[in-house]
Amino acid sequence: MDNRPQASARPKHPEGHRTKRIGWLRAAVLGANDGIVSTGSLILGVAAAEAARGSVLIAGVAGLVAGTLSMAAGEYVSVQSQADTEQADIDIERRELRRDAVGERRELAAIYVRRGVEPALADVVAEQLMARDALGAHIRDELGISSQLRARPLQAALASAASFASGAALPLLVAAFGPPDALQPLVALFSLVFLAVLGGIAAQAGGAPVVKGACRVTFWGVLAMAVTTGVGALLGVG
Repeated sequence: MDNRPQASARPKHPEGHRTKRIGWLRAAVLGANDGIVSTGSLILGVAAAEAARGSVLIAGVAGLVAGTLSMAAGEYVSVQSQADTEQADIDIERRELRRDAVGERRELAAIYVRRGVEPALADVVAEQLMARDALGAHIRDELGISSQLRARPLQAALASAASFASGAALPLLVAAFGPPDALQPLVALFSLVFLAVLGGIAAQAGGAPVVKGACRVTFWGVLAMAVTTGVGALLGVG
């Protein structure tokens, strides 16, 4: 009787890899970061020009709406271009499989050999994988396109739009409900706090150092707000 432990078809414990979060995490962090920085900077710039509170709020709302639509459109176009490129490569691979399946099997086996698999075993693996899903094997191992990292334009656009609007709303709410005489310092302070929290959350979700992520995002926010405030003060003189 064979008492050796048998390999299980399923892993004994799930592995929480973070690569599956890359698509939505990138769009969400980018959108929220842009929303906070651009709207906070816009409010500070207009306020530094000694504009009335109503004008500051109108500028903030306009920035929120315009930025939300711009982020959605830009993200969709960008990711759709990636999706088009991926689909073009997949179509090429599909034609090559119809034209020369044997050559494609050898090509797939050669990829495994370069990764360290013995040639004889690589031939067997390539044959078995192609028997099950030839196109899928080539998409994954030759083109390097996985289901987790596939371009999803609509998902990216909606995530960017929602995250930008959420981020932009934060400094706008501070400007709307904070004391008028302390508008600039409050917007600046809270915007930087929001950015630090966002950077920390994004870093934690991505498995990176939290403090480093928070400092990185906050640094660029400080720079953007300082420059915009200086421009507003300069143009508002006289």
